[in-house]
Amino acid sequence: MTSFKGSHFPKDIILYAVFFYVRYGVSYRVLEEIMAERGVKVDHATLNRWGIDYSPLIVAEAKKRKRPVTSSWRIDETYVKVKGQWVYLLAPLINSAPRLISWFPSTAMKQRPHQCCPLCFSCHDLLLL
Repeated sequence: MTSFKGSHFPKDIILYAVFFYVRYGVSYRVLEEIMAERGVKVDHATLNRWGIDYSPLIVAEAKKRKRPVTSSWRIDETYVKVKGQWVYLLAPLINSAPRLISWFPSTAMKQRPHQCCPLCFSCHDLLLL
């Protein structure tokens, strides 16, 4: 992964500071105060060097581990009558997955759409209210 050879601080402290800077977008001086509250005395110039040196390496490592997601998906949906009962026909069209066709009673789809099509909602981190 990333080489921390020759650094005066432990790897965990450097990664914590860089993560905090990248994730929350605080200034180096504010990050210096945050680290001081946690018992680590480090200068803002050192934090700047860490950000320049380690953040591109951490981003490259994170991109390698990121799971691929498809860029496009659609759902074909309609109601059909089966044995005298209206049923919801749901067919998610996802580029990277085989075509799935699912039958659900119309009330189930309205109440629990994330359970009816878990592949669509889990791949794209959709939030259902």
